[in-house]
Amino acid sequence: MKAINFVAAGRLLVALMLALMVLAALEAAMAGEVRFGKNVRIGGHDFSNQTFDSRHRARIYLYNQKPRNEGCVWRGDGHGGRVKVCHLRRK
Repeated sequence: MKAINFVAAGRLLVALMLALMVLAALEAAMAGEVRFGKNVRIGGHDFSNQTFDSRHRARIYLYNQKPRNEGCVWRGDGHGGRVKVCHLRRK
């Protein structure tokens, strides 16, 4: 049997922990928030004073014709967040 090199295993563990901390810091830096102010319209529809971030997202589909499921609905994303799904007709 081979002997376990505890020094090398410790170094590998430290390197993996550092890599995970760097990735967590990068993810936190990339996470942002979008806050719409006054008189914000998307496709002619009012989205004023709404805030979206990683936990509350929006998916907005714009159609030239009347969409089958017209309007907006909040749905769960399966990861503890919510997604506002909007099927809107352009105005």
